[in-house]
Amino acid sequence: MSGSSVDYTLYLVTDPYNPSAHDRYFHKVADALRGGVTLLQLREKKASSKQLFELAGQLKDMAASYQVPLIINDRVDIALAVDADGVHVGQDDLPAGVVRGLIGPDKILGVSASTVEEAVQAEKDGADYLGVGAVFPTRSKADATSVSIETLGAIRQTVRIPIVAIGGIDEANVETLYPAGIDGIAVISAILSQKDVLGAAKALREKAETFRKKQR
Repeated sequence: MSGSSVDYTLYLVTDPYNPSAHDRYFHKVADALRGGVTLLQLREKKASSKQLFELAGQLKDMAASYQVPLIINDRVDIALAVDADGVHVGQDDLPAGVVRGLIGPDKILGVSASTVEEAVQAEKDGADYLGVGAVFPTRSKADATSVSIETLGAIRQTVRIPIVAIGGIDEANVETLYPAGIDGIAVISAILSQKDVLGAAKALREKAETFRKKQR
């Protein structure tokens, strides 16, 4: 699957896996997919390689049943092992150009960026999309660099590839991002921490589509 054919509207990043809540973890992801998530990323920093491989395989099958691509955060080896749809890397991970060489031309490559310079380099290195943030304060990544709406807009004016805004996004603030020309939003807690995961995903998907259409 090439990055140009991906729907970036509502990008869900998984929350940390807890083996004692295994069924709940997958139940929430399934509800989110049913609710309209268009792209799924497995982000897991503490699991063993074996555990991560097993999680990735299960999530890939689940996402595929909804025709949703699975992206693996950072771990190129796991992505290749389960034949995931792509990889997402940050500025401190393997360089994007190296990752592109490893995964080949047909897999999706996402790169985190918080400045125009990082965005330009990522595009040169073969990124299919950018994850730009944190656009709002976020508990899931306390050390994330803050990105202003102005910087988000400047990145949009500079690169041609899709931009996904990330960091502290929820129903209350999502509307403010679309004038910057983003292609989608990436969330964790705005969906997975809600009592009604299915309803939260549906509501965010509807809002994201409505606001994006208004900016066209």
